[in-house]
Amino acid sequence: MTQTAAEAPKRPMRADARRNYGHLLAAAKEAFAQHGAEASLNEIATRAGVGVGTLYRHFPSREALLAAVLQDRFDALTAKATELVRTVSAAEALRGWLLVFIAHLKTYRGLSAPVMSTLNDETSELYSSCHAMRASGTELVARAQDAGDLRKDVDSADVLILANAIAWATEQLPEDPVRTDRLLSIVLSGLRRESD
Repeated sequence: MTQTAAEAPKRPMRADARRNYGHLLAAAKEAFAQHGAEASLNEIATRAGVGVGTLYRHFPSREALLAAVLQDRFDALTAKATELVRTVSAAEALRGWLLVFIAHLKTYRGLSAPVMSTLNDETSELYSSCHAMRASGTELVARAQDAGDLRKDVDSADVLILANAIAWATEQLPEDPVRTDRLLSIVLSGLRRESD
């Protein structure tokens, strides 16, 4: 029985390809920090000291590059959810995690738009790269619902979309950490289960 190309094991990258990959990730992080998530891919390739063709060989789309750059942050969000589940109440865990999620979205100006557009697009590179992070958010929402802290008619996608909206809105204003906290409090208050 022969293997298909998708089933065949991936060959390890050559040393120069690994080096180029690392340079591209570092350059992308710098460019995204300076110019936002829509930074020029040509500029990123130039910063990395490679041609644009090399960039596209490693990252066939902007989403693929963003997914690679954000993977550490997605992993940190997953770890934060695990930590919060063990240390605080369900409501506090959800709130604390959402604050970290919003801060993550505000890392690179304009990041909330691609994240928002990929929340339900299973074909997106960002969708698959943040699977564990989304699963953590789903678990936190379910725990808050089970504890009676969150309405049952709300799902995790609703909560992530609302958190994304807070990130986008506060990104447009001068930095004000109190505003983010206040807006999240208002949203969570509106999502709280009404007394029976």
